[in-house]
Amino acid sequence: MARAKLREVAAAAQTDPKQALLDSLGDISGVEIFHSQVLVATYIRPEQTKGGIFLPDNALAEDRFQGKVGLVVKLGPKAFVDDNIATFAGVTVQEGDWVFYRAGDGYELFSVDKKDGGTACRLFEDTQIKGRVADPALVW
Repeated sequence: MARAKLREVAAAAQTDPKQALLDSLGDISGVEIFHSQVLVATYIRPEQTKGGIFLPDNALAEDRFQGKVGLVVKLGPKAFVDDNIATFAGVTVQEGDWVFYRAGDGYELFSVDKKDGGTACRLFEDTQIKGRVADPALVW
């Protein structure tokens, strides 16, 4: 993720982290997710802490690598559907939900923006999503 793009998302996350990621992603209508996969845009925390400290670029970049929460942006047709491998006991996840996970379980990729690099995303099996959270700032 280009430094300028990272900083842009972090600045916008100060007021609305969900909209910041959606704006950063741009048009992903041409992306189709298969099977039980879940595409998650990686949460980038606001550039300024509640105490007023501005985070350096390398601290924000760690969200890309170590972040454990993200925004569901696409679901495969079999995601969170009971089958002979997994039973979800009625739990469903929708596009727009904040979810948490083990970052290393996901395959990192970028939604490409020809102008400034792209937005960090991860692709998970539905069973690798560990839970849902109302506010992404609750997880680190």
